[in-house]
Amino acid sequence: MIHQYKLNGYNIVLDVHSGSVHVVDDVAYDIIGMYENSTEEQIIDGMMKKYGDRPDVNEEEIHLCLSDIKELISQKKLFSEDIYKDIAFDFKNKSRDIKALCLHVAHTCNLNCSYCFASQGKYHGERALMSFEVGKRALDFLIENSGNHVNLEVDFFGGEPLMNFDVVKELVAYARSIEKEKGKNFRFTLTTNGVGVNDEVIQFANKECHNVVMSIDGRKLVHDRLRKDYQGNGSYDVIVPKFQEFARIRTGAENIENGGYSDYYVRGTYTHANTDFTEDIFHLADLGFSQLSMEPVVCSPDDPYALTEKDLPVLYRQYEILAEEMLKRKKEGHPITFYHYMLDLTHGPCIHKRIAGCGSGTEYFAVTPWGDLYPCHQFVGDEKYLMGNVWDGVTNNGVQENFRKCNVYARKECDDCWARLYCSGGCAADAYHASGDITGVYDYGCKLFRKRMECAIMLQIAERKEL
Repeated sequence: MIHQYKLNGYNIVLDVHSGSVHVVDDVAYDIIGMYENSTEEQIIDGMMKKYGDRPDVNEEEIHLCLSDIKELISQKKLFSEDIYKDIAFDFKNKSRDIKALCLHVAHTCNLNCSYCFASQGKYHGERALMSFEVGKRALDFLIENSGNHVNLEVDFFGGEPLMNFDVVKELVAYARSIEKEKGKNFRFTLTTNGVGVNDEVIQFANKECHNVVMSIDGRKLVHDRLRKDYQGNGSYDVIVPKFQEFARIRTGAENIENGGYSDYYVRGTYTHANTDFTEDIFHLADLGFSQLSMEPVVCSPDDPYALTEKDLPVLYRQYEILAEEMLKRKKEGHPITFYHYMLDLTHGPCIHKRIAGCGSGTEYFAVTPWGDLYPCHQFVGDEKYLMGNVWDGVTNNGVQENFRKCNVYARKECDDCWARLYCSGGCAADAYHASGDITGVYDYGCKLFRKRMECAIMLQIAERKEL
């Protein structure tokens, strides 16, 4: 299978199963498009009719191009076969280890965001804070079930985790105290809305958290439309100065020289109300943030801010505008990183990850304040997906087996999708909420993902051309 497209002046051919990317001229692009369903005579005739008035195009050149294509096919870099389908279901079955937890240290929040999937942090249940004892048991559970994994990931999540900051600090201290003895290395992430950020939080996170996710939607009008406090006030003016200081100190030379962590993401959500979301990304970049993510809202189609089919052409163009602006800013010496355009065409990710996906319900779990286990944060509160707890482990084995079967080849809709080895079949939670089945698909999200991948690949090509 191949995928061909034209973007930003490049003719791009992706060989789906090998991952090879080819940038070709117009003639080669058209020949590749005809190759599988035409004879050589038909290809030559078609090219001569279309390009015969060009001095550089003749039958000899077309034969040379056909020879080059045959050589790429022999090298399994073009029209390569799918060699992964028969082994896809073995990947997750072989691993029984857990390597990441999302600790819901606070099922409560100091904001009242209209589009919150977690029902203002309560997850459609009661407000609650995780105790140190429950969190400690969760970390022990992770170690006990991590097998040979050395690097263990823990995300402090909510609601708003800074509403339980003392327990966060206690849990990190506990983890650090047992790392050497257990032969493990904890890597912590803090996800915050910024309201509770202060000097102590910044100092702690820069020392202890490998990554920090800062939630802000962009321009003041856009952000304050949906991200309000319980008095109905927008939160932009409160959080932006805090996040700017956070990022400034975190990426500063002093912090890095002292061994502090520097990774962060400013993460926003765009909706039907701001389909010009690149303006929000550029606004955030102009505020000094260089590591950015902007996610499409996932909500009921009845919500006024839900994305629509009519929005798609606008959104496609927005992703192209973003890629073009990123190239421009890089040339000007002010590069920005966009999470969805991070792509390594040479070294990764490994084929296991590209087939099996995120590992929710198998390698990764969300832990509620009272210690219940769910496949990920987006399933919390749905009793059908309660998988056990940190004391007894996974007891809902039937659900876990369904997640073990959840891979790109379990989704029939993915069979003819060129992007399937980049998305691994997509998000199980999005699929469930859209189709009622974790092995279904969220078609709208698929369309946006494919566009993002086209732009990400083009960026890789353009950056290499600049070298």
